[in-house]
Amino acid sequence: MTPDWRLDWAQIERQLRPLLPERAVVAKRQELLAYDCDGLTLHRHQPPLVVLPETTEQVAAVVRCCAELGVPFIARGSGTGLSGGALAEQEAVVIATSRMRKVLEVDLANERITVQPGVINSWVTRAVAGDGFYYAPDPSSQVACSIGGNVAENSGGVHCLKYGVTSNHVLAMEVVLPDGSVTTLGGSLPEMGGLDLRGVFIGSEGTLGIATAITLRLLRTPQTVAVLLADFASMEAAGEAVRLITGAGVLPAGMEMMDRPCIHAVNDFFGVDEYPREAAAVLLIELDGHALEVQESVELASRLCLEAGAGAVREAWTEEARARLWKGRKSAISALGRQFPSYYLQDGVVPRTALPKVLAAIERLSQEHGLAVANVFHAGDGNLHPLILYRAGEPGVNERVKELGAAILKLCIEAGGSISGEHGVGSDKRCYMDWMFSADDQATMQLVRKAFDPDGLANPGKIFPTPKTCGESLRRLVELKVEGVELPEGAAVF
Repeated sequence: MTPDWRLDWAQIERQLRPLLPERAVVAKRQELLAYDCDGLTLHRHQPPLVVLPETTEQVAAVVRCCAELGVPFIARGSGTGLSGGALAEQEAVVIATSRMRKVLEVDLANERITVQPGVINSWVTRAVAGDGFYYAPDPSSQVACSIGGNVAENSGGVHCLKYGVTSNHVLAMEVVLPDGSVTTLGGSLPEMGGLDLRGVFIGSEGTLGIATAITLRLLRTPQTVAVLLADFASMEAAGEAVRLITGAGVLPAGMEMMDRPCIHAVNDFFGVDEYPREAAAVLLIELDGHALEVQESVELASRLCLEAGAGAVREAWTEEARARLWKGRKSAISALGRQFPSYYLQDGVVPRTALPKVLAAIERLSQEHGLAVANVFHAGDGNLHPLILYRAGEPGVNERVKELGAAILKLCIEAGGSISGEHGVGSDKRCYMDWMFSADDQATMQLVRKAFDPDGLANPGKIFPTPKTCGESLRRLVELKVEGVELPEGAAVF
């Protein structure tokens, strides 16, 4: 049914309430404020209605009702997303899965666990750690982000270098489709016959339906783990160390980098100088596996860091010592937020070999735009997370921030990379999709989307650019004085 934008939301609320438990519908204006943004705070859109289902059946009933009425709906997890994917830019029912927090099944014999989408990422490992297992994908927000949101964005994390992102660890999903029907994508085995619809759904950002039960692959806890902390006099030198280590065939479980602003913010946040204050950058390298393998890798990685110009390399072998080093990295964004309440976090990807050049270019762009940029990112796979720091009350600053963000993403593409590695496109980066994909590419993606959702009710307006949402952005990009920026062939400037 074609959406009717003049629907009576009071009437919609009356139709949804009988489908849900008591106090599972949020309609009061002051309570809806909690849902007007996600982790991306540049944009705020308050939804007219939020529902809090607890079971697959309740999700399906709500979605069926929306389909019958022609009402758009948006799935929302913990609200930690960073691309505006869970925002209600147009009037829609927000289906929040935060009450769906049950572990449905633990099957250690087959190294898997099935959970509802509202289960917090770190809870999965907590449920099986005592038996010698863990769940590998670990976004920095893992103590807050939900598995459903991780599936929607195909989230990564510190350990994605060696163990992959969410799509590498999801075996099957129970999914409510946009018409309210329920199906299963994937199966009990890592590889199933037929089209890989499981792979299509993961990373689709809520545009193909809502996952309500997710079967995850578990890994055995490694025998030995060590973490190295290397400090460098420049970001370029730290990037060179990354290139040398990966080029030598060493495969760390994780390899993370932080620059001086992050180092100082984290040290101040915790009141302890865990990282060398004089360093321009630090590199955290985690190595795991059998004891002899780890020892040899530690020696080689340490030597290569010193060869790249590291001032010192510190080793941490005990769980307590490793946790201290990782605590700062996991808390870096929060620490920076304490100093700069307003920040804009980007998510570009570049080849590892391009890291030194790209990091130097980001610094130049920062100076040109007069905005501070802090860098904390997954160096091992080139997934950059530059934080543009600003004061929200400064006149015209939002536009300058967006222009710098666009310039950084364009830089990533020119280096052979991507506009997103794990945060998704959402509403924040949809206007840059033309930089990566031709009109035919996007039309093909839209065919897949329409096959799942012919009426366009599931998270409308996300991922793909439209004249309405991106016309002004294209005009702004024409005005941007960014070297190498070119509009895609045939792009219209409205």
